[in-house]
Amino acid sequence: MRISHWSGRLTTALFLGLLTTTATVRGEDPIYTHPDEVPPSYALQGEYVGQAGKEAARFGAQVIALGNDMFRLVGYAGGLPGDGWDTSTERVEIEGKQSGDEVLFQSDIFSVRLTKDGRLIPTTTEDGVDRGELNRIERTSPTMGQKPPAGALVLFDGSSAEAFENGEIVQDDLLLANCETKEKFGDHSLHLEFRTPFKPTARGQARGNSGVYIQGRYEIQVLDSFGLSGEDNECGGIYKVAKPKVNMCYPPLQWQTYDIDFTAARYGADGKKTANAKITVRHNGVVIHDNLELPEHTPGKYQEADSPGPLYLQGHGNPVVYRNIWVVQK
Repeated sequence: MRISHWSGRLTTALFLGLLTTTATVRGEDPIYTHPDEVPPSYALQGEYVGQAGKEAARFGAQVIALGNDMFRLVGYAGGLPGDGWDTSTERVEIEGKQSGDEVLFQSDIFSVRLTKDGRLIPTTTEDGVDRGELNRIERTSPTMGQKPPAGALVLFDGSSAEAFENGEIVQDDLLLANCETKEKFGDHSLHLEFRTPFKPTARGQARGNSGVYIQGRYEIQVLDSFGLSGEDNECGGIYKVAKPKVNMCYPPLQWQTYDIDFTAARYGADGKKTANAKITVRHNGVVIHDNLELPEHTPGKYQEADSPGPLYLQGHGNPVVYRNIWVVQK
């Protein structure tokens, strides 16, 4: 089945049924699947970089839209995650509410105004003086749009979903989650690009959940974890094995990349495992797992075994989409 376009506002129930579009359904979280159809709050959400404080130090900030005119600001000394953040310092989190064209974040010692033209302006509470400015930016993964090298097996380029069991093309020639490859793989490198929906009133695991299962056995989580701490069940995490070294999740509806190098588990002639599988994962170009050992399969699909396995893109009831998927077999 091919669907050329989704409405920006869906419900999980409709998505799991006929993929019929609707303006809204009472009792369901609104789901936006295309950046051209988002509410005004989306324009304020995003990443900001600039100087702040009396010493005009470099800071990064992530603003998360929470629905109902509410927002959360997460601040990082030195810059954004993967781009300057001093990880020895704690993140600063403040919630704020939109009033008119601005959002005000207020703490005991400072406040921050978010203006409609994409500026964060911090103010010291004790003297009311503006202390710097951060401007909205949009980062792009350095491997975004990367072309497959010679000898690569192209699994999805937008023209056909034939490489996948249960593969469906939706919207703008994108592959819908909830499918697995017909081909099975041992040692290999993988490139893929994914986009989570914008679900401002949803929280946690309900906010754009999917997963990339290597060999159908080892899951690298896909989730709208923008601005979160980065746990093993959040974007880039390997469930119950390891959290990412840094949370590199971009805002929802922004394209992201995984570049994965995988070495399969090894087995002896007696069928017993002699070496664990190993994996290196780059999320938006930044290494979040470096030659990590995978002691066993993760929950949700196939058991660990001495055989090749498919690439499985978990459905999990959310309209997560993928593109530009290719594999280099070793």
